[in-house]
Amino acid sequence: MDPEPVPVTRAVDFGTAKLLPDVDRARAWLLTVDGAPQSYVDLDDPVYLEFEYVRRLAHAVDAVFDEGRPLDVVHLGGGALTLPRRLSVTRPGSRQDVVEADRGLVALVAEHLPMDDPAVVVHTDDARGWLERAAPDSADVLVADVFGGSRVPAHLTSVEFLRSAASVVRAEGGLYLANLADAAPFAFLGSQIATVRAVFEHFCVIAEPGMLRGRRFGNAVLLGSHGPLPLDRLARLAAADAFPARAVDGKALARLAAGASPVYDATAVPSPEPPDGAFTVG
Repeated sequence: MDPEPVPVTRAVDFGTAKLLPDVDRARAWLLTVDGAPQSYVDLDDPVYLEFEYVRRLAHAVDAVFDEGRPLDVVHLGGGALTLPRRLSVTRPGSRQDVVEADRGLVALVAEHLPMDDPAVVVHTDDARGWLERAAPDSADVLVADVFGGSRVPAHLTSVEFLRSAASVVRAEGGLYLANLADAAPFAFLGSQIATVRAVFEHFCVIAEPGMLRGRRFGNAVLLGSHGPLPLDRLARLAAADAFPARAVDGKALARLAAGASPVYDATAVPSPEPPDGAFTVG
């Protein structure tokens, strides 16, 4: 009989990381950094997604691209490689670049949660610096899921950053995805909608209805594209989730961002500090 998995704690570059085994799933692990959940991975079932926002990222990819189609994907923010693991299984042949600044975290994940797909390449680098050196028009999907603790860093919220992202995302059918966190009155989310609107022609937001009504702090997934988005399919996938979400566009999205202006490097700020207990474990 295999020994019971035990928690792993390690000082990494940007805090204290913990790998916590899930007692309900034999080879599943929760990764936290300074108490904030970062990733959940089931090594026996990489397609399984525990976090709601990660499922919404996956829904967006599945709505835009034909089932099983291999993709060129850039992930800004690595964590425990949850979404790359899933895409490796559901879209075999995909080429994926993962950019993670925390070298200690990369080493921890490689040691305890190894991934054997050679088409997934992890780069230990600053997300924006790596992106600014990336080849133009080279990614079908670009996922921005970078948190310093529980906050999106300021330099990944600006028009200048989005322009770099837009140049890497393919003009024909490419997709930009960002995981953001905010609460009513949505000053940060509104500014990010305005920022994406300044760079991409087509955009929408996926979020849980209670969060959109201002009932709680939570995650919202922001989509941008150079071409039209399949909003009906996206809405169906989000609504059918175990934790249903809404796809917001048009007038409803304009109301959400009412009065907001695009953010530039000179005035950019991190996403708001979550309230106590919003994203902590233990």
